[in-house]
Amino acid sequence: MTEDRPFSDGIDAIFQVVHRLRAPGGCPWDREQTHESLRPYLLEETYELLEAIDAGDDVKMREELGDLLLQVAMHAEIAAEEGRFDAAEVSEAVAAKMVKRHPHVFGDVSVANADEVLRNWEHQKIQESRKAGNDESVVDRVPASLPALAWALGLQKRAARVGFDFATPAAAAESVAEEARELAADADDHERAFEEMGDLLFAIVSLARSLKVNPEDALRVAGQRFRSRFAAAEAALRRDGKGFTDLDDGEKLQLWEKTR
Repeated sequence: MTEDRPFSDGIDAIFQVVHRLRAPGGCPWDREQTHESLRPYLLEETYELLEAIDAGDDVKMREELGDLLLQVAMHAEIAAEEGRFDAAEVSEAVAAKMVKRHPHVFGDVSVANADEVLRNWEHQKIQESRKAGNDESVVDRVPASLPALAWALGLQKRAARVGFDFATPAAAAESVAEEARELAADADDHERAFEEMGDLLFAIVSLARSLKVNPEDALRVAGQRFRSRFAAAEAALRRDGKGFTDLDDGEKLQLWEKTR
């Protein structure tokens, strides 16, 4: 370490920097942060990392992974100051958990494929929970604070790992069609339409999962396509001194088809 570079090389660097920022005489802003005050930043950094992954931008991904690691370091440092746990315990605990959950790598268990790995993982968690005297459902472990789409996917994945799932993607697709029909039938009843819309979205998530498509990623990419296409159509209208309100439905459709 030097005065210009007050940290060592390697993975410990950010933990050393955060320790100094939070120490007496450190940064006033960093020193006043709490687990609760950092919540928005943790979520924001996670979504920025997802955007970098979607873009396939290695430079941005490295930066965003660093920002996310900063959040881990901050939370670990705050906990250490309170005498609850420290960064080393965080790392050791998750490493031990991963070793325990991968007996096919660190033990003598054999698995046929990735699906069997997930089923074994879920079975182990159920056994651990029961040994601890906890009779919670497997779906109770999916954080309800997740965005609704991710929460629905998590619920379905957990249920599928214990055998509750559609037999085929075709069966999942038929469920989507059935929910769409029910929504159309109840479209004039707001309360029923609200309920049926939820069922339809949940069924769509199930279909996506059956097709091994992440619905969050698929929706984000669709949103990116829409954003690009809409911006191009908007720019074309501006060049003609017009806006969407100047077009009838047929003209809007024609413009939309031309903008790809």
